[in-house]
Amino acid sequence: MKKYKSETTVGIFVLAGLFCIGFMTIKLGNISLFNDSFYTLTAKFTSVSGLKKGNQVEMFGIHAGHVKGLTMDQEFQNAVVELNIKKGIKVYDDAIASIKTSGLIGDKYIQLHPGGSGDELKPGGTIMETEAPTDIMDLIGKYAFGDVGGSDEGLELE
Repeated sequence: MKKYKSETTVGIFVLAGLFCIGFMTIKLGNISLFNDSFYTLTAKFTSVSGLKKGNQVEMFGIHAGHVKGLTMDQEFQNAVVELNIKKGIKVYDDAIASIKTSGLIGDKYIQLHPGGSGDELKPGGTIMETEAPTDIMDLIGKYAFGDVGGSDEGLELE
């Protein structure tokens, strides 16, 4: 009888351990089994260079969601980004989505300006105003070769 009692105790601890490992895997992996704490919006960009699934969406510098997926719209020649936004955060139809870089060479994220003068976007809605990421290599090239200020054509120095 004592043998079965110790085996039962070990079995309970093993099951509790497996449950804890599964729970931590889901939490640390940002996996959501029940997707009821987010709603989805889409945004169309001319370029999403460096953006990946899982990157953050920030509003006022605060985490507001994450990138759910990236696809291409062949008909309109756009990159379509699906955003998971936390429920309770209101985004309006005059919102602006911009792709930014955290730090000089850090990860990309989407900065969301929620708007406010229009109607509230419903789940599945589309953010119409977007800003593509700045190409840092293009800026460095312009700075290195003196083309930052624009063209000097037509200027005469006396």
